[in-house]
Amino acid sequence: MPTIDVYNKNREKVSELNLSDEVFGAPIREDLIHAVVRYQRAKARQGTHKVKGRAEVRGGGRKPWKQKGTGRARQGTIRAPQWRGGGVVHGPTPRSYAFKLNKKVRRAALRGALSQRVSTGAIIVLDELDLPEIKTRQVADLLKTFEVKDALLVLPEKNDNVQLSARNLPNVTTLLVEGVNVRDVLHRGNLILTRAAIEALAQRLGG
Repeated sequence: MPTIDVYNKNREKVSELNLSDEVFGAPIREDLIHAVVRYQRAKARQGTHKVKGRAEVRGGGRKPWKQKGTGRARQGTIRAPQWRGGGVVHGPTPRSYAFKLNKKVRRAALRGALSQRVSTGAIIVLDELDLPEIKTRQVADLLKTFEVKDALLVLPEKNDNVQLSARNLPNVTTLLVEGVNVRDVLHRGNLILTRAAIEALAQRLGG
């Protein structure tokens, strides 16, 4: 069972916490992690690309020249694909890039990503994270205190002071426990969680 130190906002150790083996000591399956990142990136694609086909291009209703006798190749319309300004053949059309991935796979990948962070010492656990006011400097100072350049802040419940204070920092992402996902866990160099968030994650992923 992994054990991790718990700190206050001043980086003073206040206690230790035993982490769930099932969630924070799980096998690190790189194949599953890769599959889930592909799944998330595919779902995030808008898929709004569109070009006009031959039937959609304006103009071209008249035959450009008669069928025979000109010495040129026969043409039925100036909006055929071989003409400049003509319709595009087999061009992209709006579609969804999403594909199905089993819930068990997604959960196993998230456990593996969290376990990887624990094994590399990239998780910081705070006894609590409650800011007295909405001020970006407070979150910036917290990162400076723990000597981290970028971080994923995981909160057990909505906290406007923390979330609004962190949103202007390009190197910080804030998520609630139910929104924690593989891509964001891997994207940031460090995870900063409260003790309550650790317990909520264990409850969410332990089943």
